[in-house]
Amino acid sequence: MTSRAGFTLDELAKALGATLEGDPRRVVTGVAPLHSAGPDQVSFLTHARYTDAAKASRAGAFVAGAQAAGLPAPVLRVREPQQALVDLLNLFHPPPTLVPGVHRTAVVAADAQVDATASVGALAVVEAGASLAARVRVGPLVYIGAGVVIGEDCVVGAHAALLAGVRLGRRVLVHPGAVLGADGFGFAFDGAQHRKIPQTGGVIIEDDVEIGANTTIDRATFGDTIVRRGTKIDNLVQIGHNVEIGEHSILVSQVGVSGSSRLGRGVVLAGQVGVADHVTIGDGALVGAQGGVPSDLPAGGKFLGTPARPMLEAKRIMAAETRLPELLRRVRALERALEALTGRPLEGEARGDE
Repeated sequence: MTSRAGFTLDELAKALGATLEGDPRRVVTGVAPLHSAGPDQVSFLTHARYTDAAKASRAGAFVAGAQAAGLPAPVLRVREPQQALVDLLNLFHPPPTLVPGVHRTAVVAADAQVDATASVGALAVVEAGASLAARVRVGPLVYIGAGVVIGEDCVVGAHAALLAGVRLGRRVLVHPGAVLGADGFGFAFDGAQHRKIPQTGGVIIEDDVEIGANTTIDRATFGDTIVRRGTKIDNLVQIGHNVEIGEHSILVSQVGVSGSSRLGRGVVLAGQVGVADHVTIGDGALVGAQGGVPSDLPAGGKFLGTPARPMLEAKRIMAAETRLPELLRRVRALERALEALTGRPLEGEARGDE
């Protein structure tokens, strides 16, 4: 991203819709976190727990909510500091200017449709029948397969591959190295070998989806693998064939979703969650890090562990596990006492494991 040299606090206040407390002529040249910000930078206070750090900061100005007090520099008061931070970063780091055109080293099929306002980078390949809409950005060394459709204002990062049958909506961001539309993992054992099941479907990515670096989304066996509008997928995520992910869901790094599973609207899967095949996860459900989901989960719940259980129950089990060595010692002591009373040793399942 490019960056701008600086803004006066008055300019920032107008851009953010903020109330300024301090010198409107002060100039800040960048954004930095509380612990490292200097006098020429603006920092931010997004939660009250960071108040002490803000008071000790050397920042030249702060973006903060109405309740923040005692800050040592001018304050830009806003209703939603987290949202204002997004706007602030976009002000200082706007996206690079789009330069339309096809790089001389790119290979574009004669019947591919590339809008005059689109940009195709060096050594990219655009196969027959592909369509790139207005203001699409295709990075260097990208592969766009036959018949792929890319909607307006999409960005496809370097080394990404969009294989035949992939369709992107508008404003989709595909980070470098992502692979969309590779074959789903489908085989049938005939008694002697694993026979490959042809993967004949496609991939649909709806508007405003973000797909992280080196993430893979497989084509469907039949029909389509679908990622609904507004969903955000982190790096190194695997989405299997015929999966459907609902609107505005979040999938964090190293999540794996097996084939034909259904995730509802607003689902959150934290890092390294694994979802078995043909599982349904209801709207708004959250699964904590390293959770394993072997069966359906209801809407709105919070789950943890393997197998995934309601979060409070899972935490109680985890806490109980730390007591197992002591409980085992107590069981052995009780067994010895019982043997002494009965005069004979316990046998079979009555005796605790050694």
